[in-house]
Amino acid sequence: MTKRRIFELGLLAVLVMTLAIQAEEKKEPAKAEKDVPAALNFKMKSLDGKDVDLSKYEGKVVLMVNVASKCGYTPQYGPLEALHEKYKDQGLVVLGFPCNQFGAQEPGTAEDIEKFCTENYGVTFDMFEKIDVNGEKAAPLYKFLTSKETNPKSPGKVDWNFEKFLIGKDGKIAGRYKSKVSPDDPEFVKVVEKELAK
Repeated sequence: MTKRRIFELGLLAVLVMTLAIQAEEKKEPAKAEKDVPAALNFKMKSLDGKDVDLSKYEGKVVLMVNVASKCGYTPQYGPLEALHEKYKDQGLVVLGFPCNQFGAQEPGTAEDIEKFCTENYGVTFDMFEKIDVNGEKAAPLYKFLTSKETNPKSPGKVDWNFEKFLIGKDGKIAGRYKSKVSPDDPEFVKVVEKELAK
């Protein structure tokens, strides 16, 4: 066998190994995506415009709330932040999703929303870009949260600002709560603690 032939065979072996490694690397993310609980298998944009993969909250208890700055329920930002502060080290994550679909009560820009939340309520929990939660243009996350197929226990459109969806550590919807249920309601806090204890 000539040196040239040996060289060619060596190159071929390297090429085959490289292709095999690349194929294996492509498989891994797809496998990982399948393992993400359905309620967290979404990408959203943070209030400052960065992509956020909700799978980063996997294994946590996640409270998702559609929020607004000019609503009668806006003071709930206070107990939401208090809940976040009290239980974040135990695995609770609060996510705020500004929405202008109810009485146009969230008219501001991302900068306006961030300034309002920080200055008035000291919000430190994760906030996201303004979205629709109902209708054709609803964010896929909220289509999932309100669909009869994916949320058979409490489906249907969001009624108003500050409606709450509680996602358990297993990634399943553990509860849905109307706007009037304050985050510091003792019964609601009990449910959060129960989910955290699982």
